[in-house]
Amino acid sequence: MHKSEANPEMICPCCSSDKTKRLFSKCCQNYIERIALPETAEMLMRSRYSAYVIENSEYLLDSWHPDTSPDNIEFDPKTKWLGLKVILCTKGKKHDDEGWVKFVARYKVDGKAHRLEEHSYFTKSKGQWLYISAKDFDMTSK
Repeated sequence: MHKSEANPEMICPCCSSDKTKRLFSKCCQNYIERIALPETAEMLMRSRYSAYVIENSEYLLDSWHPDTSPDNIEFDPKTKWLGLKVILCTKGKKHDDEGWVKFVARYKVDGKAHRLEEHSYFTKSKGQWLYISAKDFDMTSK
């Protein structure tokens, strides 16, 4: 059972740019449950962040390009995700075939704050956006 099944009416973890803070059931849940496909690289990145928060490894693996995907994903029970901020999107629009999304994700491990700054690369294959790889910088906040 994924964490999303416990409360489908929670505020979406992706912190959507919609300032009204959309409900999970009206945002990333639609992608994670494959009701819809993300139309942009940013939408895929946000839904992947939400999948990490709710610990849905199936969606993460399905949205990862097979050439770079790991065999499995394990979640650290000590990690608590705190928020996501998208900094920059380059290409990755509905009609593009590739795109880059730079973002910062904040989280805690055993109460210690961390920041993951990542510049992710996405490609579209058969109409579906897929995560390829990223440059990341794990920065501990003080």
